[in-house]
Amino acid sequence: MGIGTVRAQADDEAADRRREQRGWYFYDWACSVYSTSVLTVFLGPYLTSVARSAADADGFVHPLGIPVRAGSFFAYCVSASVILAILVMPVAGAAADRTGRRKPLLAAAAYTGAAATTALFLLDGHRYLLGGVLLIVANASVAVSMVLYNSYLPLIAPPEERDAVSSRGWAFGYAAGSLVLVANLVLFTAHDSFGVSEAQAVRICLASAGLWWGVFTLVPLRRLRDRRTSPTAGPVPGWRRLAATIRDMRSKPLTLAFLLAYLVYNDGIQTVISQASVYGSEELGLSQSTLITAVLMVQVLAVAGALGMGRLARTYGAQRTILGSLVAWTLTLGAGYFLPAGAPVWFFVLAAGIGLVLGGSQALSRSLFSHLVPPGKEAEYFSAYEMSDRGMSWLGPLLFGITYQLTGSYRDAILSLVAFFAIGFALLARVPVRRAIQDAGNPVPDRI
Repeated sequence: MGIGTVRAQADDEAADRRREQRGWYFYDWACSVYSTSVLTVFLGPYLTSVARSAADADGFVHPLGIPVRAGSFFAYCVSASVILAILVMPVAGAAADRTGRRKPLLAAAAYTGAAATTALFLLDGHRYLLGGVLLIVANASVAVSMVLYNSYLPLIAPPEERDAVSSRGWAFGYAAGSLVLVANLVLFTAHDSFGVSEAQAVRICLASAGLWWGVFTLVPLRRLRDRRTSPTAGPVPGWRRLAATIRDMRSKPLTLAFLLAYLVYNDGIQTVISQASVYGSEELGLSQSTLITAVLMVQVLAVAGALGMGRLARTYGAQRTILGSLVAWTLTLGAGYFLPAGAPVWFFVLAAGIGLVLGGSQALSRSLFSHLVPPGKEAEYFSAYEMSDRGMSWLGPLLFGITYQLTGSYRDAILSLVAFFAIGFALLARVPVRRAIQDAGNPVPDRI
């Protein structure tokens, strides 16, 4: 085979890889609108208001006969969705690795979540239970889909490209979130001009996120390729496969150490994402339009933050850059406790700080973990990663909800989240990532 032929094949492979990468970015573009418009902005305050309208004289609702303060209902539903995701993610990850058919599984999870999100249009009156069920299904579905989506990263990007590819994926997601939030802001603030009530405008925004998710999922489904893997000896149930994965990880204690650190600090990140709008509306007394503007600022700055921190990682390495972001998270959340009520300017300052570190800390964590995955076990290990990402992020919302239930103060609830970032920093700083990558059987990049 001649040199020219070899070069032509290499060019073709590179072109195919770039095409897959561009398709892969579009799943972030598709599903991030759910995380932004639904989970972060609209659903928390709106579901809380629906629960309050259905509450008794003492401010409690009674799902399944259990007394729950209406202000805690949303946080508890988020925790319940995480528990459901924990049950399903190992099954999906094991099936993906065993069969190599990631795309059909990704499609099933994505369209289940998109359908549940679109059905939130029906949330009105006293239907807080319907809203809770749809939230649980949608939030669990996005978590399962992210297991499969993330497991593509080591397959479509060589080690030296992963920080950049992962950062571009997050940037695509935040760009989509910004675009849709602009449309949401126009509809919400000018709802009278469109002939709809404020509640109807919120329901339209919720449903449109589900439609967006479903339509743009078609792009990665067309461009990503399934890779056939060596079949295992017979079908292995998901939980047995997860147990085998954990046993395998015991021989790679440094990978486990990274996951523990990530579990802790990401729990704080996910809780901030899901509870920030409730804190702003209920504790600070900010209007919905102010919250939308603040989240829009987060989305715009998160694009720059993800790309900027990706560049910093090339100079300082992913681990050091993540550690720097955790310091910024700690300072920003600590300041959030002291925000004065009814002062949107200071809330915007807080939102700017969050935006600059949000995308980069998530993108670099994903790419760093991809170096710690043994070849051929991508979906299995990313199933464990997703449990740390979304699946095990139940403690923060649960603590947030319990703290509010006991104290009646969202300030006390937000203060508790600082510990997640401080402890996560201490745990991550102790992980020797170069040795962890070598133990996983992967080449060590020049800068990590």
